[in-house]
Amino acid sequence: MAAYDQPQRVQEMGLYPYFRTIESEQDTVVKINGKDVLMFGSNSYLGLTNHPKLKEASKRAIDKYGSGCAGSRFLNGTLDIHLELETKLADFVGKEGALVFSTGFQVNLGVISAIPGRHDYVIIDDLDHACIIDGARLSFASKVWKYKHNDMEGLEKLLSRCDEDKIKLIAVDGVFSMEGDLCKLPEIVALAKKYKANIFLDDAHSLGVMGKGGRGTADHFGVTDDVDMIMGTFSKSLASIGGFVAADNDTINFLKHNARSLIFSASIAPANAASVIAALDLIQEEPERIDKLWENTHYAMKLLNEAGFDTGHTETPIIPIMIRDDFKTFNLTKMLLDQGVFVNPVVSPAVPSSSSLIRYSLMATHTKAQIQESVEKIYAISKEIGVFDQAKTAV
Repeated sequence: MAAYDQPQRVQEMGLYPYFRTIESEQDTVVKINGKDVLMFGSNSYLGLTNHPKLKEASKRAIDKYGSGCAGSRFLNGTLDIHLELETKLADFVGKEGALVFSTGFQVNLGVISAIPGRHDYVIIDDLDHACIIDGARLSFASKVWKYKHNDMEGLEKLLSRCDEDKIKLIAVDGVFSMEGDLCKLPEIVALAKKYKANIFLDDAHSLGVMGKGGRGTADHFGVTDDVDMIMGTFSKSLASIGGFVAADNDTINFLKHNARSLIFSASIAPANAASVIAALDLIQEEPERIDKLWENTHYAMKLLNEAGFDTGHTETPIIPIMIRDDFKTFNLTKMLLDQGVFVNPVVSPAVPSSSSLIRYSLMATHTKAQIQESVEKIYAISKEIGVFDQAKTAV
């Protein structure tokens, strides 16, 4: 372990962009080192993390239940508020039942590892989130196969190689968390039907963003009934911590007794469950929040495209600004923070250095003035450090 010094080398250069300490609430403006910084690196797409109704719901839950559950859902950690939340979640995404886990990561670890057996298959997109990959690794499936990102011909080739009588679980992100694009869910559904496969849809970055009233990718494409399992997290639009999977009642019953990351982990705190219930209510009571999120997204995309940035194939409030050089990505991130703008760098080994990018994300609560200021600063610094020259070389 002592030989691992890559972070230290980046720190010595003054460019280390991780574990930046925030000293305030998570909002469009945060405090870092005592200074105001525009936040364009948050997953709080609807801007609910500081909403009074969520805070009050959390406080009331603490008064009633205390600060924690002191046990797993399987034993002493199931409260009536967890069951209320599960009912609301199942109804929200259009499934019979739901099951709440401690984190979204644990949902994918528990579900994907529990469903396939020793002679079954897990098939994943090569840009799926790490928790899908790790869940597949933990499974007993005899084959874990990847297809190239959104390559439906590649997916069909893999499905055609599977034994017909075995479980074939396609696990895929609804919205890809770095690229901001959507999976080709209608095509995946058609292939799943053709080859008698099942679909596990990770909607972490889609709930509150895509579909009618923020109900997710399956609702957006009108294929909710054709998707077997829909998972989501509470740490993005729902402004808390935790995760869930929604499915038919038989699947939920199986997972309650076989998903190890549920059985052997403590349940989410009552305050977290209460704030998610409040967030779900707010999303339905104030649909204009989602409208404002998309208005901000379209405005930011317009400014970034007019400035000449390559924003990939995004279709969501997650906007990748392609830099295509690790050092310039680190440098841009640092210089932006110095000028009061927080963004997230994505560099190798997460992506090849030639595909490194800035992950710029919108919230419903951003103002147009904040978006314009951030884009102007990104453009000015990018021009100064030669990002556009790099783009020409890449082409």
